[in-house]
Amino acid sequence: MPTGASGLSMAAGLVLIGMGPGGIAGMTRDAIQAATNADHRRYEAYTALWSAEDLEVLENEIGKIERVMRPEVEEPLELLQLAKNEVVALLVVGDPLQATTHVDLQLQAIEAGIECSVIHGVSITGLVTGAIGLSNYRFGRQTTLTYPYGGWVATSPLEVIALNRKQGLHTLALLDLDPTGEGTGGQRPMQPLDAGQAIIRMAIKLSENLDHFPRETSFDDLKFEAGSEICNDISSLMVVLCSDMGTDAQSISYLSVGELGEARTGRLHCLVIPAEPSDVEADALSRWSKK
Repeated sequence: MPTGASGLSMAAGLVLIGMGPGGIAGMTRDAIQAATNADHRRYEAYTALWSAEDLEVLENEIGKIERVMRPEVEEPLELLQLAKNEVVALLVVGDPLQATTHVDLQLQAIEAGIECSVIHGVSITGLVTGAIGLSNYRFGRQTTLTYPYGGWVATSPLEVIALNRKQGLHTLALLDLDPTGEGTGGQRPMQPLDAGQAIIRMAIKLSENLDHFPRETSFDDLKFEAGSEICNDISSLMVVLCSDMGTDAQSISYLSVGELGEARTGRLHCLVIPAEPSDVEADALSRWSKK
């Protein structure tokens, strides 16, 4: 079944609505109207978050909003049952199709014969690159810095960053929201201090594991060299800290991993780890350095 573009004239079905980065001013008119017209409004509160104040303003504008977490979206029995006869709006921070969870929800709706429309919103993946002044053509695979669930330290995010840098590519690293990893509540968005500590712990573990890396192909060698180089002086690795992007509280800082612990806190953050910048990119990055 084809999906509609706006969801404004649906009699029943599911409409995935992008909320933008934060605040009702960042939502499109179509998004606000579709949410207002929906019979049920659900706010997906585990992949990204708005502030409580911004949510209250939105609720006053469009009507009551119920919060849903990971289980309700990944096992969407209630959502799809409601959407068979009424319009259900799922409000998602940023763009609703940036997470595979929401793409899977869209596919499940279509398979169930339920009309599914999408209203796109501004996503952090498109917002950050231009805002900090790096060429979006030079970004490689993005990653997420995770909390050490149960004491386990994943090195794969740092391996992605290292391999991108080795190939001359910048990396967007999103920061974890959920210390439990369960997506059921208790979100505590990772702060700059958390991110710096996570990167350093990853580097320590990756350095210990390098001797066990396979060295059978040229790509294996590239990964080994990339990992060795990034672990060499991880505290001096330069990153761009992007805080509360697209909101009135937006802040950008160019600093080292070792300095992240001294950075100001905020609501939501992400990091960009640049590769060797071009001349124009270097000038753009210099704007965000400490004076």
